[in-house]
Parts: sequence; structure tokens; C-alpha cells
Amino acid sequence: MACLRPPYPCQLMDLAAHYDALRQTARPRLASGAAELDTLLDSPLDTRRGLTVLARPPAAITAAIEALLADFRRIEPAQYYYPAADMHLTILSIISAHAGFSLAAIEPAAYARAVGEALRGLPPFAIRYAGLTAVPGGVLVQGFPLDEGLQLLREALRAHFRQAGLAHSIDQRYQIQTAHSTVIRFRSPLASPALLVAALERCQRQFIGTFEVNTVELVFSDWYQRAAHTQRLATYRL
Repeated sequence: MACLRPPYPCQLMDLAAHYDALRQTARPRLASGAAELDTLLDSPLDTRRGLTVLARPPAAITAAIEALLADFRRIEPAQYYYPAADMHLTILSIISAHAGFSLAAIEPAAYARAVGEALRGLPPFAIRYAGLTAVPGGVLVQGFPLDEGLQLLREALRAHFRQAGLAHSIDQRYQIQTAHSTVIRFRSPLASPALLVAALERCQRQFIGTFEVNTVELVFSDWYQRAAHTQRLATYRL
């Protein structure tokens, strides 16, 4: 089917297929109990830090996510569940989290100005959260942009930092295209693999909610965006 307003109607279909493919790939590993365990999650020696532009879903959305995760907490209580305060949608990693990085290595105010310049005049955007998918290391909420705003924002940041003269690692690992939020990370061997997979199946199309993103943040944080290790450098109104 042709896109009537490229790329969005087709992009949503592509995202659904992408999330389905992730789930299908992860399912055999999870069903056999061979989840990919995050050995750094609880390590006091984890010094990975980075610089990220992100958005935070509103309280009604995080409450709906937490309700959806209640079964998972019962089935797999030893895993890591993102607290509501840490749930986020990554817009773009400006400097990907890596060992030893600190704010002393950059001029934070220059980055805050650059992000503000890139975002000037851009509109709010809408996201629909619906269903859960999985990767070998965890569970993700499936997010679907409902308009072109998220892509416009990402492209504006990419274009600005290409000519801003500031060190960055944008797109060096991969070019982010999804709108997911990670909500569970596996840190212990699975207690009930079959029940976990069944719960994922039940939740793969579950509607969570739709929300408008009209505020984004530039943060310095650890790999997991934990509040205790996060410093907000700037907030921007779209």
C-alpha cells in the first residue's frame, strides 16, 4: 500500500513489523531460559555515562505501564523494573554512555545551547504506546509516532550537531528510528520462562495510551537513566 503522506502511515506499519520481529527473535531464547543478563546493572564499578535528549511520558501513561507489568513482577520478581520516574523515550543520544565519560570532558552549557538552537520552532508531537515486545535482555513498550514531529526533532538535532563543532557520537552505534521505552531488564536467571513468554503474548497488542510530548530534556546520566545518576542540564518547551 502506498503512503499517502510519506513516511508516516507506512512508518507505523514498519514499526509494528519491527517490534514483532524483535519479539519473535527473542521468544526462543526466553522460552529456553537463556535470557541475556545485564551484569553491569547492579555493579558499583559501572562508570558509563552519556548525554541524551529525552522525553518523559506523563503520570497517567507510567501508571498504565506499571499496571501492565504487575503480572511480570509476580512471574519474575528478581528482574529490574524501571521505576515510573526513570521511564523515558530517547529522542537522541548526543554522546552515547561509555566508561569514564564525565561533564568535565565537555562544556555542558555549549551543548545545552546547541540543543536549544536545534529545537527552536519545532512543534510538539504525539506518541501512541501499545503493546510490549522483547529483546533477549529485556522487555520494551512499543511506541508509535502519530505525526512527523519526532522525526523532525531527531533530524534537526542531527543536522545541527553535524555543523556545531561539538564532539558527539550521534548515530555511531545505530540510527535510532523507534519510539520504544525499556521497562524491564533481566539481571537474574529467569524463574518461569514459559509464564514470561505467555505474559508477553497476552500483552503484545495491549493499548496503553496516547500522549503529547511538548517538553524534552537534555540529561547527563548513566546507561539506564536512573534518577539517582541523572543530572538535568536543560529543559526545552516545544
